[in-house]
Amino acid sequence: ETREFGKALREIMALADKVNEFVDQHKPWELAKQEGMDAALHDVCSVCIEAFRLLTVYLKPVLPALAAQVEAFLKVEPLQWSDAARALGAHTIGAYQHLMQRVDLAKVEQLFEAPPAPKVVPGGEDIATEIKIDDFAKVDLRIAKIVKAELVEGSDKLLRLTLDAGEGRTRNVFSGIRSAYKPEDLEGKLTVLVANLAPRKMKFGVSEGMVLAASHADEKAHPGLFVLEPHTGAQPGMRVR
Repeated sequence: ETREFGKALREIMALADKVNEFVDQHKPWELAKQEGMDAALHDVCSVCIEAFRLLTVYLKPVLPALAAQVEAFLKVEPLQWSDAARALGAHTIGAYQHLMQRVDLAKVEQLFEAPPAPKVVPGGEDIATEIKIDDFAKVDLRIAKIVKAELVEGSDKLLRLTLDAGEGRTRNVFSGIRSAYKPEDLEGKLTVLVANLAPRKMKFGVSEGMVLAASHADEKAHPGLFVLEPHTGAQPGMRVR
């Protein structure tokens, strides 16, 4: 009536502990092996079944599905609270079957273990195979000024960049950044050029290097191209180390 559900469950579990003590004290599994102990075995099992029925009555509001299985096993009508006041008496029950699985402490502990950290994939792709410093040194990265940027007729992806890398001449570089930049927004800016990349003959002319830009591996989910731009003070021709 006072709705002290926690206290009620503790009382029920205390009763279950007493039933376990009774079972452990009388050891029906040993009585079953002894000749002439059939009556004692029957009495012990009857007490255990009755206690099991009473515990089910008490726990039915908390474990209704389990209570339904017990009712089927005991071959009784749906248990009511008032059934706790009367004994089961002479009664034939059903064949034994497992109603619950013993708690595996290892599995319970796993429930409280922190889940493994999700794999972090920067930019949507794994870091490339490790290289040595000598491998990196082979790539000559230079600061370059975008002197001019133009649309490329016949291409919806490329811009033609005229770059000053401090060599006393300009370079012609085709870059697939048209979707992200207007030519006029690039002119006069600094960027990073792969200066020792072998020239590549293309349909629209020869590309003499490559400018560096960042993008996500999944461009549909994370659209955008971002040309690298050095801080103020960098000068064309400076090497990126």
